[in-house]
Amino acid sequence: MNTVEVVFATPKIQRFLEVDVEPGATLIEAVVMSNIMSDFPEYDIGELKKGVWGEVKADDYVVVDGDRIEIYRPLVADPRETRKRRAGRRS
Repeated sequence: MNTVEVVFATPKIQRFLEVDVEPGATLIEAVVMSNIMSDFPEYDIGELKKGVWGEVKADDYVVVDGDRIEIYRPLVADPRETRKRRAGRRS
């Protein structure tokens, strides 16, 4: 068995779950097995990007022991625009 961590966060809720998967399991299989999205019914797992250790991966990526699978939600604000607004206020 391989143990992977599946993580997802909103501004109010963060979930970190460990799940044991068979060797050869894919990223999406691990996410589904974790059942993490049951806490976030407003999000469609098929529409969200996913990655491992900060690098976006395809759903068919084969996970390995120790991987940290991250589910990325859409950003509320563009970070570049936010920085520009803050910089403009300091001028």
